[in-house]
Amino acid sequence: MTRRLAEVAKKVGVSEATVSRVLNGKPGVSEATRQSVLSALDVLGYERPTQLRGERARLVGLVLPELQNPIFPAFAEVIGGALAQLGLTPVLCTQTKGGVSEADYVDLLLQQQVSGVVFAGGLYAQADAPHEHYRRLAERNIPVVLVNASIDDLGFPGVSCDDAVAVEQAWRHLASLGHERIGLVLGPDDHMPSARKLAAARTVGELPEERVARAMFSLEGGHAAASRLIDRGVTGIICASDPLALGAIRAARRKGLGVPDQVSVVGYDDSAFMNCTEPPLTTVRQPIEAMGRAAVELLNAQIGGGSVAPEELLFEPELVVRGSTAQAPRS
Repeated sequence: MTRRLAEVAKKVGVSEATVSRVLNGKPGVSEATRQSVLSALDVLGYERPTQLRGERARLVGLVLPELQNPIFPAFAEVIGGALAQLGLTPVLCTQTKGGVSEADYVDLLLQQQVSGVVFAGGLYAQADAPHEHYRRLAERNIPVVLVNASIDDLGFPGVSCDDAVAVEQAWRHLASLGHERIGLVLGPDDHMPSARKLAAARTVGELPEERVARAMFSLEGGHAAASRLIDRGVTGIICASDPLALGAIRAARRKGLGVPDQVSVVGYDDSAFMNCTEPPLTTVRQPIEAMGRAAVELLNAQIGGGSVAPEELLFEPELVVRGSTAQAPRS
């Protein structure tokens, strides 16, 4: 019991005495704190006291495309923690290949009468993907927030890392090191964040079509795409995710080239352990903490009946220079 009190108190950021008052139905605790304590019990896997089990937790869907890319567990941790502090219980919905689809999860969440849904890295970012399930949420007036760039006309508020600034930072860094043949490894043609990165790159430097390679967001995809760019003489590679960048490093090494001596690689996200790779990865950091908390604030405002404009909040990224970039090789 003592351990449970301590864990719940730490999760919510209150004293063990406050947790004890909630569990024993004592007065002197605000409703917001009370709901936060009950949600923390749910999140940590503890059963609610018998007298409190009849109260339904306020549920919020958190829909992610995968958990293999460490950026998504990072977002889940920030968003889930912020929801719990507001007395909202996150319901994690992760897509799997050949498994439950994003649309299936939306149907399940609607059946559970969720208070709202946060999407991160979903089909809303792909122009050619099905979007009917988003319209079902809009028709039901379910509060929704999107994390990172979406297609036009969905009508939901969102928080995004500024893709244009991210590419500008990466490009100027490589150019300052003397790289003239810079290439991009991006996601599919209809992927909106990749489209923004491509548009920005074409305004900041020379980028012929043969220096743009498309890939699925995976280490293997990055390997294949970067291999094509290296064959075309590219010496500096900007990637749309950290796993793509790790694939690019592997592609260079498979060709007997050193990173960063002969090929420089820049990632995107600064997800977990990128400072522990060999070499440590130069990457553009998304402000995950600020973005996640802003997403929850937007959602909570809608849940509380407030009016939230369907606008996109842009957050500034930060270039983190490590060991995967260096001076361009001399011709």
